[in-house]
Amino acid sequence: MRMNWDIYCRVIDNYGDVGVVWRLARDLAARGEQVRLWLDDASALEWMAPAGQPANVQLLAWPAGPDMDAEPTGDVVIEAFGCQLPDAVVTRMAARPKPPHWINLEYLSAESYVERSHGLQSPQFSSPGRGLIKRFFYPGFTPRTGGLLREPGLLALQEMFDPQAWLAGQGQQRLAQERVVSLFAYPNKALPGLLELLAGQPTLLMVCPGAAQQQIAGMNLPQTLRCHAMPYLSQADYDHLLWASDLNFVRGEDSFVRAQWAAKPFVWQIYPQDDGAHELKLTAFLDQWLDQAEPEMAHQSRQLWRAWNGLQPWHSIHLPATSAATAHARVWRQHLLGQADLSSQLLKTVRDSS
Repeated sequence: MRMNWDIYCRVIDNYGDVGVVWRLARDLAARGEQVRLWLDDASALEWMAPAGQPANVQLLAWPAGPDMDAEPTGDVVIEAFGCQLPDAVVTRMAARPKPPHWINLEYLSAESYVERSHGLQSPQFSSPGRGLIKRFFYPGFTPRTGGLLREPGLLALQEMFDPQAWLAGQGQQRLAQERVVSLFAYPNKALPGLLELLAGQPTLLMVCPGAAQQQIAGMNLPQTLRCHAMPYLSQADYDHLLWASDLNFVRGEDSFVRAQWAAKPFVWQIYPQDDGAHELKLTAFLDQWLDQAEPEMAHQSRQLWRAWNGLQPWHSIHLPATSAATAHARVWRQHLLGQADLSSQLLKTVRDSS
């Protein structure tokens, strides 16, 4: 039975937050659901989703005008990343004859609290939401979490993908003995060290818009390192970039997840937090991700990730062997395929509690 979904998101990281909720809205719509996506900043969708929204996805500005304030809420209301719904919205939710399913979709983390907290309910005892129940939904990497976004058919699309043809469409060609590396990054003092490391082998570096492009623009690069400044890519083409590359440097949440589905070696730059909480989050993922990895690959990966995230000096850093890193990436993806994807789990949660 098709349901109406309202997804609310206040944008903090313009790429990651929008990227996640847009993929979720599109995935739910592709499964037959009707979705309204409320955003306070939808500007990134101009390049992230240049084809516009599917017929059953409605994009709305938040905060809304007075005419939309009177609209009834959906059967399911998703509060993305703890964005805190306006009282007027919660009041309308409480006024429905049948209360909506209220879900707080949290940020992705591998920390131990995620398994303990996933699915917990929070009854509301005071106005404006008195009588409603909010349920906490935590994405994650184990069967006791909400899983990761993965649209049906994603892996089949990758199997049919032609990396050389796609690179040619970007005006690039992999030269003999050359590896392809993608780089999507926040400002990073370790970038010169990384470029020196990559220059040890002929490399085509595909640099996404943002801080990394700006940093590299003023540098003198060795002949073994070819840099190509990428334009802003749609979500589909960003997936293609990951699939066409031998090594991917990603940032935030959305590209982090897509790199894991690509099953290619990758390095994650976590969103930095002033209180240092990002180190705990990074360590939690590394512990889980490297649990069954080959020891040398695990050691080199941990050192590389920590140095890239500014958590230790860039000293004696090595890239893991490509063969070991690629094998591990495939094993990790197979592990992730052992749990239901996030949209499937959301749908089951809602239907089981209806």
